Amino acid sequence: MLTNTARIAGAKRKKPVATLEQIIHVLNNMPTTTDIEKRNRALMAFTILTGARDTAITSFKIKHVDLVNGSVFQDAREVKTKFSKTFMTYFFPVGELPVQILTEWLAYLKTELLFSHDDPLFPKTKVANTKDKKFSACGLLKDHWATANPIRELFKRAFKAAGLQYFNPHSFRDTLVRIGEQLCQSPEEFKAWSQNLGHAGVLTTLYSYGDVPDYRQAELIKKLNQPRPEQSPEMQIAFEAMLKQFVNKNN
Repeated sequence: MLTNTARIAGAKRKKPVATLEQIIHVLNNMPTTTDIEKRNRALMAFTILTGARDTAITSFKIKHVDLVNGSVFQDAREVKTKFSKTFMTYFFPVGELPVQILTEWLAYLKTELLFSHDDPLFPKTKVANTKDKKFSACGLLKDHWATANPIRELFKRAFKAAGLQYFNPHSFRDTLVRIGEQLCQSPEEFKAWSQNLGHAGVLTTLYSYGDVPDYRQAELIKKLNQPRPEQSPEMQIAFEAMLKQFVNKNN
């Protein structure tokens, strides 16, 4: 059995999660004068559109995005996906602005920078010596980033410039889970939402990301006091599966 100390040490702590409104505010606040600024803004829009992990984002190519179908092919042969898993992600319903930003960025890459389908979707920053012998960012290379550290840094700068606390790229997946909890009306819908994040099952989404915020917890508990229609067979099956896994996990 777990000791009290072990339970305290292993307890899940609440972590801050950005709202969609906050993310849209940051996107509206980001400058778009230089190639680098355009890339940074498109990268953040892409992250909330797809929930892609930052390591995967470093390796996407232009050809992996299908604007017609609103999808991204996370091909493990070329994309650094978790557990080398290949799957399709469709753009999450997070408003028109992120789609618009990504669409404009793809057009800019192809027509202005003359990138090909096999070139990076979010190319690495070009750094060169200036006249005063200091290294400075001066454009984009047709190369992928080696790590996700530059992505996290640009997120940090963007949130600070918008007057908000920093939310890292991975936390956008938590944001999407909370949006899904509000929008999905059936186990099948939440299953599709979960698969879109690259999860094999709904339980992965619920246990890894699905903590209910305090305000929502209060709403749901109060609602349980009101008469409700009989639970559907599908929801009953999903609930029983969740309960079984919870019991096994805590025994």
